[in-house]
Amino acid sequence: MVSPREQTYAQRRLNHVNPAAKILLETMERKKSNLAVSVDVTKAKDFLAIIDAVGPFTHVDILEDFEHGLIQQLQDLSTKHDFVIFEDRKFADIGEEIFLCHYTSDSITGNTVSLQYSGGVHKIASWSHITNAHPVPGPSIITGLASVGLPLGRGLLLLAEMSTKGALTAGVYTEEAVRMARARRDFVIGFIAQRRMEGVGIEGENVDEAEDFLILAPGVGLHAKGDAMGQQYRTPKEVILDSGCDVIIVGRGIYGTDPSLTEAIATRAQEYRTAGWEAYLQRVSSL
Repeated sequence: MVSPREQTYAQRRLNHVNPAAKILLETMERKKSNLAVSVDVTKAKDFLAIIDAVGPFTHVDILEDFEHGLIQQLQDLSTKHDFVIFEDRKFADIGEEIFLCHYTSDSITGNTVSLQYSGGVHKIASWSHITNAHPVPGPSIITGLASVGLPLGRGLLLLAEMSTKGALTAGVYTEEAVRMARARRDFVIGFIAQRRMEGVGIEGENVDEAEDFLILAPGVGLHAKGDAMGQQYRTPKEVILDSGCDVIIVGRGIYGTDPSLTEAIATRAQEYRTAGWEAYLQRVSSL
């Protein structure tokens, strides 16, 4: 059995049942790009300018001047530039919980995270192909999000590892995240992580060589190894070729400190896009 690490993105599309996973793999193969740009800015004007320059994933919940017309503009840019929208929401609330009403003795089901996903100001499920969540609340967070996202063809990434120094996302935490994902492969399409997850969380069992979760890796930099916030950077080659991850996530390394310099942003994005794709081609051709 050929492992996912040895397969092309086009071949791996057949391994997935989730529509969002299929769309992401198709788009990467078609565009010859495994770059996701994290747009961590607070003004809608800068947000849209960077997106128009590079085609990224998003953080709409930090925009200070968010309004609903922005989502239509985002979707129009997604069509124009042929990119998948990933809202990096990092859900972490309860999915389903039973509350006891003291006055009536009736049980009431609470679904905080599904309401956050479907409603509120941002209505993320209505426009974002992919979102992510912390596994801290347990399997209920997947159940809650899936109740909204699956009928819409959406996909979920679990945060199994992080790239900051001293992160607690390691050991048992990571193992439990992977076990939770295996139980819901219809909706969980992969992880935010630093390496492949095959064999993680499996004790006394045979590793399924065909298991295919997408790995999106933050902490990628061509010219820096870290920053004052504790972020630790690896090169696209280290992430894609050496660690077997599938997508490089880059933020400030592309848009810098001045979002108005769109030509420079586009140039830096192309630099990362080329490095990421060359590492991928080297991986699939050398195995």
